Amino acid sequence: MDFGLLAAMALMLLVIGAFAGVLAGLLGVGGGIVLVPAFFYAFSVLGYDSPQLMQMCLATSLATIIVTSIRSVMSHNKKGAVDWDILKGWAPGIVVGALIGFYIAASLRSGALQAIFGGLAIVVGLYMTFGKSHWRIADSMPVGVARALLSPALGFLSVLMGIGGGSFGVPVMSLYNVPIHRAVATAAGFGVIIAVPSVIGFLTVEMAVAPPLTFGAVNLVAFGLVIAMTLITAPWGAALAHRMDPKPLKRVFGLFLIIVALNMLRKVAGW
Repeated sequence: MDFGLLAAMALMLLVIGAFAGVLAGLLGVGGGIVLVPAFFYAFSVLGYDSPQLMQMCLATSLATIIVTSIRSVMSHNKKGAVDWDILKGWAPGIVVGALIGFYIAASLRSGALQAIFGGLAIVVGLYMTFGKSHWRIADSMPVGVARALLSPALGFLSVLMGIGGGSFGVPVMSLYNVPIHRAVATAAGFGVIIAVPSVIGFLTVEMAVAPPLTFGAVNLVAFGLVIAMTLITAPWGAALAHRMDPKPLKRVFGLFLIIVALNMLRKVAGW
């Protein structure tokens, strides 16, 4: 084990975790939308680029989401903000979609997963930048066939991006007239349901090239350091959000995310 390289990796991951935590607390976005591209660039710089690199980034991001989402659900539940009826109704479909997402991700090479992440990140960035809180599709959450289609899609797309329930779950619930605070709280529950089955799957993946202390496709160094930093810095971001209007910053971050996604697509295209 190269301890110099391990120290450099640890320092980079501490910075990544701190940044992800502040953004999560300040803007209410899941850390995965930050962690996946940050992991990709960090591990590439450290010399671990491979056809499986993106799998490790997705898996490690989803592993951190298990811890942060459970903590978030518990916190929101104390305030009575979690809609357990929505969570229970959507859980089976989300689990199915998450497992399908894992099988697809495990079979694809890093370039294809980069392209998928880039395309979906542009969609998320556009919604963050231009979406309006008053947009509605219906007055209540869908059931029946609509839920049977939407819930697996939510789990599937989230795993392919290595993110929790917030980036897709909150917009979907908001469009179906769920109050934003309840949507955010319930989406944290989506994050647990998405991450647990997919991470179990990723632990069975064999990596040809990986940093030290990688179990399956999950890098334990990244997992531990990011969790430690996000638990410290997320409350800072939340406190900052109470002192200022986060909406303009959310639009700026949406634009930043679009730029990151376009750069990722540019590299995939070889430009």
